[in-house]
Amino acid sequence: MPGRAAIVTISTSKAAGEGRDESGPRLAALAQTLGLEVVGQEVIPDERELIEARLRHWSDVERCALVLTSGGTGLAPTDVTPEATRAVLERDAPGIPHAMREASRAHTGNWMLSRALAGTRGSSLIVNFPGSPASIDETGAALAGALEHALALIAGGPAGHMHVADPGTIGER
Repeated sequence: MPGRAAIVTISTSKAAGEGRDESGPRLAALAQTLGLEVVGQEVIPDERELIEARLRHWSDVERCALVLTSGGTGLAPTDVTPEATRAVLERDAPGIPHAMREASRAHTGNWMLSRALAGTRGSSLIVNFPGSPASIDETGAALAGALEHALALIAGGPAGHMHVADPGTIGER
C-alpha cells in the first residue's frame, strides 16, 4: 500500500468558485511521482483557523505521510498559510523552503518574498508551496528527491546520506 498524501489549495477566490484550481492538480501530480496515493484534494479560503484545522485533519486523523499546500505564502495581509502551518508543526524543516526559494530564483525576481514553511507533525511532512502552477512545477522538480528521502526517514526507513552523484541527480551513498 503506497503512502498517502493530501493537497490543500488555499485561495479565497478559488474557494468561492472564481476560476479553476490549477495548483492542486500540479501538487497531486508531484505526490504521485513520489509514489503516494492522493486521498484528498480540497480548496479552502485564506482563513487561518480553517487552514490549521485542515492540516491537523490530514495529519492527525487521515495520517497522510505528506500534506502539500498551495497559496497564501506571500506578503499580502490575507496570506496566512505560514502562520497556520507554524501553529501545527512540531518540527521545522527549514531547508525545504530554502531550496524552494533557490529553485524559484532563476524564474522570478520575487523569489525572496515567499514565506513558505515546511516541517513535521507526527508522522506527516507538511510543505507550503507557492500558489503559482509554474512555480509548483519548478520547485517540485527541485525537491522531489529530498522529499522522497524525508518521507522515508519520517516513516523509519534507512537513514542513508544523500549526495549529489552527478549534477541534476540525487543518489545514496
